[in-house]
Amino acid sequence: MTDKAAEWKFAEEFVIEPDDIARARAHSLELGVEAVSPGVGAQLSFIASSTAAQNIIELGTGCGVSALWMLRGAPDATLTSIDTEIDHQQAARAALTGAGVPAKRIRLIAGRARDVLPRMNESAYDLVLIDADPSGVIEYLEHGLRLVRPGGVVLVAHALWHGTVADPTKRDATTIAYRTLLGEVAATGVTASLSPLGDGLLQLVRPVE
Repeated sequence: MTDKAAEWKFAEEFVIEPDDIARARAHSLELGVEAVSPGVGAQLSFIASSTAAQNIIELGTGCGVSALWMLRGAPDATLTSIDTEIDHQQAARAALTGAGVPAKRIRLIAGRARDVLPRMNESAYDLVLIDADPSGVIEYLEHGLRLVRPGGVVLVAHALWHGTVADPTKRDATTIAYRTLLGEVAATGVTASLSPLGDGLLQLVRPVE
């Protein structure tokens, strides 16, 4: 193991997941849902807390791992989550209510993100997490920057896609989509950061106009 790989492993193992999140992660594994890593989850919690997020929207509900992490950092926030898989959303709702999140602060929308997002209000959210169908990630980011308030944060999970984005020999459609996204973000000059933890987390701030 290289020194850098050892550091990433140490950073991931530094995070101790609360029991409710650990249970949601175990359920994710049972259903074959790829959740964000503990290290990325801790970053989500930190960002939600540091932005004092009150309204959060995520694309890709999964079984609630990301939602639990974000609400851990912003315990008074309202969460809107979009996913096509109703059974996954049911698992997420059970995880959230089991963790004590009031039902009135959970809004789960069943549907395709590209169909739902055009109907969502502009500048209505403090934090946007994109963890949905990778083939639409560029389109989702455009929507995310519209939905988040000026000065708000948009996050893209799995931005390094299993290590393939950094490998120029990898040319599959998903890798190219993320690689293209990162190139476009870098070219815009928008305030952004790419964390290598987990499967990569792209972080952007919508400019204050």
